[in-house]
Amino acid sequence: MVENNGQSQNNNTYHNGCCTHNGENIDKVLQTYEDFGDNHFLSSVNTPLRPDAFDLSDEEKIAKISEHFYEIMHIMGLDMTDDSLRGTPHRVAKMYIKEIYSGLNPDNKPQMRTFENKYQYNEMLIEKDITFYSTCEHHFVPIYGKAHVAYIPNENVVGLSKLNRMVQYCARRPQVQERLTVQIAEELKKALQTKDVAVIIEADHMCVASRGVQDVNSNTITTQYHGKFKNEKTREEFLKHIYNK
Repeated sequence: MVENNGQSQNNNTYHNGCCTHNGENIDKVLQTYEDFGDNHFLSSVNTPLRPDAFDLSDEEKIAKISEHFYEIMHIMGLDMTDDSLRGTPHRVAKMYIKEIYSGLNPDNKPQMRTFENKYQYNEMLIEKDITFYSTCEHHFVPIYGKAHVAYIPNENVVGLSKLNRMVQYCARRPQVQERLTVQIAEELKKALQTKDVAVIIEADHMCVASRGVQDVNSNTITTQYHGKFKNEKTREEFLKHIYNK
């Protein structure tokens, strides 16, 4: 919305009775969205961010999101003078920036401090059943589940909790599960200075369970295997530890 001579305007314009949005026919735009449906598109390994994504401070973002979320609630017909609702826009905005989408900001990236592998440990190290919560970037409802990660050390090892923190950092942003799996693997390879990394994610998607097909029984599994984990024997050992087979 922009202000023009004291009147609010949006980006919709009308010409010969046809509504357009940013110069595009709005009916065609909406039909494109409908045609996409629930398909998942992995546009990039990196989370799509504008160059100016961090020009605003966290406090400025919270204030702006709070204003817009107030409008959303108001449009839905909620009584924003109600004691239970009046603080909701601010609570949601603060939650978005400081908690569930905090992984968008690289300043929140965990420091993956490594240590010399003095024990000369050269077998796989596995951290399984790492709980994570993320958000479907198509419908902005939760994705949640567990991640299993493993690596084979070279000269360096890392504190176990750092593996959990990296999973949670990558998850705390609007995501698709395929990208989340790739991002975790790439971050671990970079931090641990080894190609020998494996990631498995098992997740429930509320965009599947609570809307659309409304299937509460299915879940989604994605994998990434690099380096020695591409070897069938090594991969089978990893899976045996994960699933106790």
